[in-house]
Amino acid sequence: MREHPDLLVGRETFDDAGVFRLSDDLALVQTVDFFAPIVDDPYAFGQVAAANALSDVYAMGGEPITAMAIVAFPTGKLPLEVLTEIMRGGQDAVTEAGAVLVGGHSITDDEVKFGLSVTGRVHPARVLTNAGARPGDVLILTKPLGTGIIATAVKRNVAVPGAEAAMIASMRTLNRDAARAAVGAALRCATDITGFGLLGHASHIARASGVTMHLTLAAMPTLPGVAEALAGGIATGGADRNAAWLAADVDWGTTDAAGRALLVDPQTSGGLLVAAPPESADGYVSRVPGAVVVGRVAARGEHLIVLE
Repeated sequence: MREHPDLLVGRETFDDAGVFRLSDDLALVQTVDFFAPIVDDPYAFGQVAAANALSDVYAMGGEPITAMAIVAFPTGKLPLEVLTEIMRGGQDAVTEAGAVLVGGHSITDDEVKFGLSVTGRVHPARVLTNAGARPGDVLILTKPLGTGIIATAVKRNVAVPGAEAAMIASMRTLNRDAARAAVGAALRCATDITGFGLLGHASHIARASGVTMHLTLAAMPTLPGVAEALAGGIATGGADRNAAWLAADVDWGTTDAAGRALLVDPQTSGGLLVAAPPESADGYVSRVPGAVVVGRVAARGEHLIVLE
């Protein structure tokens, strides 16, 4: 990758988006994300996919300004009303974020896919990055875990009543307020929890910051129905891949199989994992509904992540 003096954040730190400086007080945040439906309702899928893409900008401390839609649709196999509802959901999420949907691109494909390319803005001195965690910081998670587990339980018709609705409500929720609170508190480090699961994204912070993340399993917030689904043996293929990828980086301690499945569960439109200095942690938690302290940052040890 060619270096450029104005590329403030590139791919080296596995951050959620790229950040390119335009001036001393303005930088662009750029990202793209799309995927196949995780829920059956087209409108909800559009909202969730858009919220998921917008989240990458929030994870960098930015504000979305424009978005472009990416659509794959099986023309002739599904009614166009399905696509209309997907687009309506995506448009509503973009509008809620205060951004503008300026266009996009579509192709014919055998499977529906939808997402956004998003451009945001951020002050170069206020970027949140994976490289910003410091020993002594408190780790805070802003949304409950378990979207992959609940989505799988729903597909198998074994989800407890209300679990799907709670999952969709969480995934629809923008990370805007959590990001604004982090920037307002002058925090340095955040990432959003998506396909690599909590531990995968935590490992990105640990590696980029040169620290070890100590996480407390008992403190983890979970969606309604997750415990029941895990007890019933629900897990995702993505979780297995995440666990294998992290095998050498995690000290699991006494974590049982259900705990491991939760911590590596691929998330869709998950919350932010924020590292905050101790003096800022309580204030941040009080300003962000649902935010929970889930661990701490320590000097680099033998592993990137230690479960407690």
